[in-house]
Amino acid sequence: MVTSYDLGQLENDVHIRRALSELSLQVAKSKRVVLVTGAGISCSSGIPDFRSSDGLYNLVKQRYPDVVMKGRDLFDSCLFRDPASTSLFYSFIAELKLAIDQAHPSATHKFIKTLNAKGKLLRSYTQNIDGFEEREGLLGSSSQDARATAKGKNKLKVKDIKNVQLHGDIHRVRCTVCSAEYPCAAEFLGVLREGTAPDCPECVIRSADRVARAARSLRIGTLRPAIVLYDEPHPYGDEIGTMCTSDLARKPDVLIIMGTSLKVHGIKKLVKDFAKAVHGHPGATSPKNKTGGGKVIFVNRTAPGAEWNGIIDVHVSGDTDSWVDCVIRDWKKSRPADWEIQQSLDISMSEDVFVLKKARMKSSTKARKADAENVPPVPNYATTILPAPVSPGKRRGTGDKDEDGSPRKKRALQMEVLMPPAERRLLFSAVATS
Repeated sequence: MVTSYDLGQLENDVHIRRALSELSLQVAKSKRVVLVTGAGISCSSGIPDFRSSDGLYNLVKQRYPDVVMKGRDLFDSCLFRDPASTSLFYSFIAELKLAIDQAHPSATHKFIKTLNAKGKLLRSYTQNIDGFEEREGLLGSSSQDARATAKGKNKLKVKDIKNVQLHGDIHRVRCTVCSAEYPCAAEFLGVLREGTAPDCPECVIRSADRVARAARSLRIGTLRPAIVLYDEPHPYGDEIGTMCTSDLARKPDVLIIMGTSLKVHGIKKLVKDFAKAVHGHPGATSPKNKTGGGKVIFVNRTAPGAEWNGIIDVHVSGDTDSWVDCVIRDWKKSRPADWEIQQSLDISMSEDVFVLKKARMKSSTKARKADAENVPPVPNYATTILPAPVSPGKRRGTGDKDEDGSPRKKRALQMEVLMPPAERRLLFSAVATS
């Protein structure tokens, strides 16, 4: 049975307030959090929706009135069968890309960044193609920096990726022939906006090189948005499977699902696998763990279906931004030490070192007396005399090679050298020269 709490009743219901505070504490005490997110976390970012009267779909539909398509058909791979639906798809994606470029990450995206900065985020899996997580510093699976540098290998840096983009990235385009990828620059975006696909620069260069060698020209591919549509294989499916297996083996203790309806088959399987791993975490059944770790939290406006009973533990009904603000507020109140910065301690230590160095510099530069004689300093042998060795066999290594090694002769020589300054001054006086 899924326990549901209405975030809108937080201020009025003491029971809900206490339950959500305990839920925030579980997140604060977690060590390995897995996130699964959907379009709901970007609703407050300023991206217009698809299906309203002034949404992106109707805006593009006005250019292609003869094309009959539903909103879901825009993300189905079957649209490439018809040139008209393909042109509508290119125009729609171009308008969506322009809207995303003008939008900004939401509070939920900043919360994901906070989990990563505190060392609690194991990995984030998102259905979104807006790339807001990468703006917040999380390396995405579709990023160019996530590619392996080995020549001829189309692989990902699995250990460095923190955000897995299950449906690709709208900010990149991919060739339909050679699979070369490029950032979706303005030159490509302008062509897509007109409903056509730009030519692949890599294919153009390779074909031109063959023609220059009097060889047959190659087929030139076109660039399409590098997003994964329904019923379409992911180009990095093997690497994503490796990351999922690795994260399951690391035994996550909290699974947070936000902003998704959980209706797509692939995401449903992913959530069930991670929920099973979370419920199998040792903290879920440990009597010493009063917070009852191993929780699966679902944050969405709509409640989960009956099939999620026993899989999802807690459902928070409401906006994701409001819930993460509540978690951050309770986290700072219950565990303030997690938010302290050691910058003040480092500054004080550096100031002490600077004062110490300054004091040493002052002590080493003493003023010279005006009437002091310009003679070399006389070593104080009286304070540096070493004790005589206990046995004659050890006397050989106590003295210098160029003087007598007898302690008695050394003491006699020291008494001759130690002449008072007043007597040394007489050597240059008028009495001495007369």
